[in-house]
Amino acid sequence: MSKYRKNANKQSIKGILILSVLSIALNLIGVIVAYTFNIPLYFDTAGTICAAAFGGYLPGMIVGCITNIIRGALIENSFYYGILNIITAIICSWLTVHGWFKNIGKTVLAVPLLTVVIALISTTLTWYINNSHIGGIGVELTRKLTDAGIHNKFEAMLFAELLTELADKSITVFLVALIIRLVPRSVADKLIYTGNWQHPLSEETVDALRSVRCRSFSLRTKLVVILSLSAVLIAGVSSGISFMLYRNYVIQDHIRLAEGITMLTANAVNADKVDDYLKNGENEPDYKLTEERLYELRESSPDVEYVYVYKIMEDGCHVVFDLDTDEVKGSEPGDLIKFDESFKQYIPDLLAGKEIEPIISNDSFGWLLTVYRPIYDDNGNCVCYAATDISMNLISTYGKSFMAKLSSILLSFFIIILSFVVWLIEYNVILPVNTMAYSAGAFAYNSEEARESSVERIRKLGITTGDEIENLYNAFLKTTEDSMSYVADIQNKTEQISKMQNGLITVLADIVESRDKNTGDHVKKTSAYVGIIIDELLRLGLYKDQLTEEFIDNMKNASPLHDIGKIHISDVILNKPARLNDEEYDIMKTHAKLGAEIIEKAIDMVSDSGYLREAKDISEYHHERWDGTGYPYGLSGEDIPLSARIMAVADVFDALVSRRSYKEPFSFEKAMNIIREESGTHFDPVIVSAFISAEEEVRRVAKDFDKMN
Repeated sequence: MSKYRKNANKQSIKGILILSVLSIALNLIGVIVAYTFNIPLYFDTAGTICAAAFGGYLPGMIVGCITNIIRGALIENSFYYGILNIITAIICSWLTVHGWFKNIGKTVLAVPLLTVVIALISTTLTWYINNSHIGGIGVELTRKLTDAGIHNKFEAMLFAELLTELADKSITVFLVALIIRLVPRSVADKLIYTGNWQHPLSEETVDALRSVRCRSFSLRTKLVVILSLSAVLIAGVSSGISFMLYRNYVIQDHIRLAEGITMLTANAVNADKVDDYLKNGENEPDYKLTEERLYELRESSPDVEYVYVYKIMEDGCHVVFDLDTDEVKGSEPGDLIKFDESFKQYIPDLLAGKEIEPIISNDSFGWLLTVYRPIYDDNGNCVCYAATDISMNLISTYGKSFMAKLSSILLSFFIIILSFVVWLIEYNVILPVNTMAYSAGAFAYNSEEARESSVERIRKLGITTGDEIENLYNAFLKTTEDSMSYVADIQNKTEQISKMQNGLITVLADIVESRDKNTGDHVKKTSAYVGIIIDELLRLGLYKDQLTEEFIDNMKNASPLHDIGKIHISDVILNKPARLNDEEYDIMKTHAKLGAEIIEKAIDMVSDSGYLREAKDISEYHHERWDGTGYPYGLSGEDIPLSARIMAVADVFDALVSRRSYKEPFSFEKAMNIIREESGTHFDPVIVSAFISAEEEVRRVAKDFDKMN
């Protein structure tokens, strides 16, 4: 990692730590103020929102979680509400990214958004944690609403929570908006820790990366899905095991409670007077006193549902004591209660006066945990049984509360861990891989400058994740640099070969021309005129679809071969010091086809024959005329290849201004007039227009060659 990157990361970490500490402190100050002055608001999310606004969703969630852990030491059950701070951090991070806190109107809208979401989650969580009882900071307000006519407790709690959250979030959000406006941009930038392990990307590159789509699912999506499913599976299994262990523990705890109450009940009953109690009931002198003692035992724990004493006989349970409850009036002494179906398996042991294991039953008296204890007289005989019932519905209710708390904690840590892993994957895997892929896809090969710029762009990525991704990047960079070095070497050799090839073509053309004593520097001059015509056509935007870079290169390389067929023409005809007769002229005209045949043979021996095919067209068709009166085929208009039409103007113009053994050279002006006059008959009007438009450049070339001669 570069020294600059290390310093930048250290500075960024320092900034995010400072932000986190200050945000936690701001949250705790709010909690202490609300707690000290008994304000029925929370004031515990200002720091969370600040952390999310300045540092992103991850610092916001961590600050919210730590705040709730500390807050839990002051306020009962507060620890289980960490999910609210985490949801707040996520929402506010999103709002910040989309500029809500910079706009007054959107800041106002953020208040009801946060209020509704947090109130719904908070009320639902409180409802289950408190076992469907009124709870939360707005207990008094909830009771007032209940008294005012909202009889549904959940609805009353939700309405109270909405009012509380509206006041709380209004104050908090506008406080945070003020802080955001007061903190300078230069300071705010230092509080963001992105975890970049590579050179920062430009906005254009980031936009380009965001627009990239995968064929199916992205690596980010796959990893998130795998992590989420794994976490859900682990959380589900651990929650199930935890719930079973908790349920078993609660049942065992209630069994111990029931056994204790049952033992004390047995000790409170005078075994020798059981028959008297059955016979006389409340009229027995100490019956009421014993009954009061049993009431005290039952009321000692809210979990105890029923306390009673039965004498078990063949015909059923004979009531000795049966305490009244708010919902059910107890049976009178001596009443007979038939055995429930669920107790039939225990009747033999009960009749024998034996101790039995705790019973969980669901019959006419409800879902109950029952503990029986025999009461013995002085002779050691079992005269009756003391019994304690604990409602299993309470155990189920406790289980729901436990699962609500456990789910809240697991969900809080799941979101934080998943967010951290996603963040880690994003900056250590996804971003480096995507930037490498983007750089490879955007690599330009068309010129040495473009290639070097592309390599430099990859080199500047500077990926330093310190793992296999960094190894991949280094290998990718080395391969790219080596490849471009080989490409440069190959290009140099190709250019040398091309220059050698062009040189050989020129030499060959000069050899052919040297046989013709009349033509002089015809090859060089016509090549220069061809270049002028092409440049002017490009400038004027003419034939732009055909004038590709490849066509132009091929045209310039091929033009010297336009008269290659003259190598088969006799010197007698070629160098005749007078005009040719008709027979000689017919022979001279065959040089067009002969040249095409020579080049065709060369094409058969060369795999990449682009410029040779252009040379064949030029050689074969440069004597064709626009009006169809030329040779060798009498082609007309655009049926004549463009390269041949360009060559025709250059060839004829040079012939006009050059000295021949059979004629004097025409003046530049006369030659230009002839070219202009034959536009549309001999020549392509578009090419003539370009040629005339470049008259000054044509004149300069013509003069330069005159001086050389």
